[in-house]
Amino acid sequence: MRVAVLNDVHGNLPALEAVLGELEVVQPDLVVLGGDMVLGPFPRETLETLLALNDRACFVRGNTDRQPDGFVVDQLTVEQLAFLAGLPVSVSLDVDGLGPTLFCHGSPRSDEEIVTRLTPEERLAPMLAGVDEDVVVHGHTHVRYDRRSGAKRILCPGSIGMPYEEEPGAYWAALGPDVELRRTPYDLEAAVGRIATSGLPGAEAWAREYVYAVNGPNEASRYLEELASAD
Repeated sequence: MRVAVLNDVHGNLPALEAVLGELEVVQPDLVVLGGDMVLGPFPRETLETLLALNDRACFVRGNTDRQPDGFVVDQLTVEQLAFLAGLPVSVSLDVDGLGPTLFCHGSPRSDEEIVTRLTPEERLAPMLAGVDEDVVVHGHTHVRYDRRSGAKRILCPGSIGMPYEEEPGAYWAALGPDVELRRTPYDLEAAVGRIATSGLPGAEAWAREYVYAVNGPNEASRYLEELASAD
């Protein structure tokens, strides 16, 4: 099975549409949505677009899907909110070339736990305790990386809608037979214009922060690790 992993879309519909267009060329067997799909400017349209993938999609719940904010709650139906709340916290799939692979949002034990390329082994090892899969794919921290932890391979594809990277775009991964960390460019100016009319409170500031902004991945990882250490 070849899998595309789309994490942390955060309601950024223009970014999602660009990636879905690229998937028409890549043609994965399955698209894994790794959580935090709707918190952002286009929650309803984003969820409807993802649900239209039908049996081509597999969903994992993120922390903001579990606890959506007021804007998201106002935009979605009761049935859509219940769908998000009922999603699994992890999914295990057999990926070509990688073998058994666990997909989660934060870490295998928590949808809010912080894992980055800089997470020390003494903090990472307890998160992986009891995980049988050789590969773990997570989201939540929005910075892409690919590393080893003992016998396990740990990776984050980055974020579709709110990347913390050196170049704007939508970040995702194609898995099988190996790992390909990918970036899809899209029309940023057009995206900002659409987001400005979305009704999201502070939409223009949101777009400046997450569409145009460049967030250094090393600096972001260090900041996230400081947050984790403070907990």
